[in-house]
Amino acid sequence: MPEIARLRIALADVEPRVRRRIEVRLDIRLDDLYLVIQAAMPWQNDHLYSFDVGRGPGWGIPDPAIGDDDPMFRPASKAALADLLGEARGKSFTYNYDFGDDWLHTIKVEAIGKAEAGVVYPRLLAAEGACPPEDCGGAPGYFHLLEALADPEHEDHDEIAEWLGEQFDPATFDEAALRSAVARLAGPKGRGAKKRRAA
Repeated sequence: MPEIARLRIALADVEPRVRRRIEVRLDIRLDDLYLVIQAAMPWQNDHLYSFDVGRGPGWGIPDPAIGDDDPMFRPASKAALADLLGEARGKSFTYNYDFGDDWLHTIKVEAIGKAEAGVVYPRLLAAEGACPPEDCGGAPGYFHLLEALADPEHEDHDEIAEWLGEQFDPATFDEAALRSAVARLAGPKGRGAKKRRAA
């Protein structure tokens, strides 16, 4: 039986809080772990990303002009979660999505153990809070968005309400849809998804 990691993902600097708990194979490639997190939040795969352990270059998509010698990023496609954890101090690391908005996620390893018979991985175990909308300006922009949406007199209320809808609720999301999206990524090593390169 392969080894499985249970990960708790917390989106930093956002209220109400947004958290996910997932299980993935320890040998999942980091570019596939990226897809699992995207599906669990859900984000839209439209931006660059990195996994970081606090020292040395992170893992992401190296600059094509530099290739594998990019001093900022090692290729996420050439490392597994087990490799990242081998370099991590303690049992946590960060995931940054969209280098403009800088959505920082703290990922904590809650447990490592054997896979359960008959269970397909990756899987979403629990979810809390709706993911912020893409391209809203990171955590500060999201705070502004919620403030404006809650106040009909706010100068940006009408524009944001038209974009998101008057009924946008940061606590409401479709957990069943998130579970299905994560389950669709299942494969021999969690590689069942068609990849889309972030731009």
